[in-house]
Amino acid sequence: MRSIRLRLDVSYDGAGFSGWAIQPERRTVAGVLLEALGRLAGVDTPYGLTVAGRTDAGVHASGQVCHVDLPADTWEQMESSLLRRLGALMPPDARVKAITPVPDSFDARFSATYRRYEYRVADTVWGPEPLRRHDTIGWVRPLDVGRLTVAAAGLTGEHDYAAYCKRKEHATTVRAITRFDWRRDPDGVVVATVEADAFCQSMVRSLVGALLAVGDGRRDPGWPSTLLTRTERSSEVTVAPAHGLTLIAVGYPAEEAYASRAEATRRLRA
Repeated sequence: MRSIRLRLDVSYDGAGFSGWAIQPERRTVAGVLLEALGRLAGVDTPYGLTVAGRTDAGVHASGQVCHVDLPADTWEQMESSLLRRLGALMPPDARVKAITPVPDSFDARFSATYRRYEYRVADTVWGPEPLRRHDTIGWVRPLDVGRLTVAAAGLTGEHDYAAYCKRKEHATTVRAITRFDWRRDPDGVVVATVEADAFCQSMVRSLVGALLAVGDGRRDPGWPSTLLTRTERSSEVTVAPAHGLTLIAVGYPAEEAYASRAEATRRLRA
């Protein structure tokens, strides 16, 4: 059967989901997306779904990317209406924002060159704005953005982030963080932006959790980087709550480099 590969750009409010990946008897983003596709293309239609990054329960996305392989004749029949039809079938807390045909060499996971996350923290005495309570955590101590910035600088570059990761058997914890900075927005919310080639499980929330202890004065700005010498997860690092984290962007190379990037990533992750 001839198939076509489609890139799907997805956003979702993670509050009502047990993460991205399908789990028995749990509501997940992949689960509701595949259910909607199945209703449109037929439940017996063979297709796979590959995502750029599996988000944990409660984590949000405004720039998630996945790819799916559909029968070419199904796409030809629904090309002009598939996005609208998905909008009618998907729940209000998950949206497919764009559908783009891509070469078979495109791999949403392995072709990606970076993932970029933001983490929002309100350190105001009254807490997060009610309308942002699902994507912003409250912090009871004032945060110093200068201290946060100094500490973040010590964590950029390529390192073994074992102290900040939930280790998986036969998987590397070496990653390359290309951007880690903090800002205070006009509404007073402190926002961390973290970008890397990839992240291991709970890595971003662990990095944020460690730096919040620096920002509120409980730890020295040089402390987080000292943990990079560890070969196991550090019990000193607190994982920040899931709902403050949002995947905002996934980057890809030019079309002709999809395959070579995927091959290189697979080698790195082996």
